[in-house]
Formats: sequence, C-alpha cells, structure tokens
Amino acid sequence: MAESADSAASFFRRHWEGYKEFWKERFSIVDNYSKFVKRDKPLPSWSDADVEQFIASDPVHGPTLKTAREAAKYAAVGGVIGAVSTAGVAWKYSRSLHGAALSFGAGAVFGFTFGQEFASHWLQLYRLDTMSAQVKFLEWWENKN
Repeated sequence: MAESADSAASFFRRHWEGYKEFWKERFSIVDNYSKFVKRDKPLPSWSDADVEQFIASDPVHGPTLKTAREAAKYAAVGGVIGAVSTAGVAWKYSRSLHGAALSFGAGAVFGFTFGQEFASHWLQLYRLDTMSAQVKFLEWWENKN
C-alpha cells in the first residue's frame, strides 16, 4: 500500500514538474523582471520627477517609456468611462444596487481593456519594446539608489 502511494505521489510530482516547466518556458519573459521582484530589500519608491529625469537622460528608452506611461492614462480613462456608463445604464433600467455594482466592476474591466487596445493602436505600441524600456528604468533606478 505504501509503495502505491509513493508511486502515485511520484507520478503526480513528475507531471507537476513537467507542467511547471511547460509554463515557465511559455512565460520566460517574466524572467526579465525577476531580479526586481525577488529581492531581499525592495527598491525605494520613485516619483514622476524621477521618471522624467530618466526619460530626459536616456534617448533610446526614454521616449518609449514616456509613450507607455501615456498609454496607461488612456487605459485608466477607458476604465472610468466604462465603469460609470455601464453602472449608469444598469441603474437606469433595473434600479438594482447589486446589479449596478456588478456592472460598475465589469464596465471598469471592459473599459480598461478597450482603452488599452485603443492606446496600443493610436500610439502604435506594437512597434515599441516597452518591456525593455521598463527594465532599463528599473536598472537605472537601482543604480541611482
């Protein structure tokens, strides 16, 4: 009985390790951020002035980071518009508080996603490597501190 439990555990462990390796290979892009996320002492907070200083100092990655920050504003505005408009329509037609609250949350998610897609096309983010700009900023901030 103990042998069958051990073999079952090793069977599941073997498959779990294969599953983890499969997804680790698919999301290897996350390794770029691992040195900033898995730290003993976290990086100190930065302000908008620090980001503007980086944008001014780095002619290659600075404009890309500035565009990515602008795209985040589009997404936030889309989330607000989506949340308020869907909650308003739900409240107008149902007068249900929980329905309006659920519509508010769903509208925020959908509006944020739509705003993000709009920004991606409007600002042509598909042409830029925003991730490397963010990593360069974090490296710059780490060296500065």
